[in-house]
Amino acid sequence: MAILVTGGTGYIGSHTVVQLLQNGYDVAIIDNFSNSKPEVLERITQITGKTPRFYEGDILDGKKLDMIFDNENIDAVIHFAGLKSVAESVQKPELYISNNVGGTMVLLKYMAKHNVKNLVFSSSATVYGVPKHVPLCEDDEVGGCTNPYGQTKLDIEFLLKDYAKIHKDANIAILRYFNPIGAHPCGLIGEDPNGIPNNLMPYITQVAVGKRDHLNVFGSDYKTHDGTGVRDYIHVVDLARGHLCALKKLEEKPGLVIYNLGTGKGTSVLDLVKAFEQVNNIKIPYVICDRRPGDVDENYANCDKAYKEMGFKTELDIFDACRDSWNWQKKNPNGYDK
Repeated sequence: MAILVTGGTGYIGSHTVVQLLQNGYDVAIIDNFSNSKPEVLERITQITGKTPRFYEGDILDGKKLDMIFDNENIDAVIHFAGLKSVAESVQKPELYISNNVGGTMVLLKYMAKHNVKNLVFSSSATVYGVPKHVPLCEDDEVGGCTNPYGQTKLDIEFLLKDYAKIHKDANIAILRYFNPIGAHPCGLIGEDPNGIPNNLMPYITQVAVGKRDHLNVFGSDYKTHDGTGVRDYIHVVDLARGHLCALKKLEEKPGLVIYNLGTGKGTSVLDLVKAFEQVNNIKIPYVICDRRPGDVDENYANCDKAYKEMGFKTELDIFDACRDSWNWQKKNPNGYDK
């Protein structure tokens, strides 16, 4: 089975490509390296002993997509490609709309042209906006996104629902990720953010490796057990496995389906810091700062549907993720830049 992975050299994309290759899938990647490095391809080959076919380019380039679909006998697309910085999206909302939503529209156009019916889309728990309750279920209300990045994910979900109504033979799995952390246990691939990390774990590991003096903890007065925000942190290797479960689900021709991918458990910021300190025997200095606008008390998933309908269940915990994140960072203190 041949899979085209858009954004396949990114953080989640690269881990998913490894899972695909290790499970016998034929893989082609398109990526423009806007948030990744060419070195990732060599690392994927080191881990798997296999080299995915690679096309450097942008999914907004219809001619490039046309050429790929002409060259490759693609059975399904896993769609990761997109800009993902919340802060940047606030500054440049039009860029995020044109790139994320526009890119998906171009991709769908050429999938339809080449009769590719199966798609797995990388969505986000941000589509739920400010949760009215936890845990969050797939049929809970969406909307009220707190930033343009999240809004593009929701807009793409609506686009895919409209596409599925027109293309009755399309099979689409929308996967709503919660908070991916961790790295491949071998330490060859991991999260390598541009500039100051937007996410908690790479910030912790950069403090641990000495690149930053301390961790800023935004808010200590949330209605949680220790006053810090609670999120659902899922190991990236588990998340990658979820895409294989989704591909198998699409073989049943289910039409459009939506699944949360998380652990179903909430972990606070300080819980994660303490877990990192415990498993790696490293002290992480932190400073309590003011809350950030838009942050909520708790956000975690109900994952029953993913287990019942596609057999997905996490196998790794936050201690595994903390160990693997530190293993990646200490082996690659400057990320993929040698």
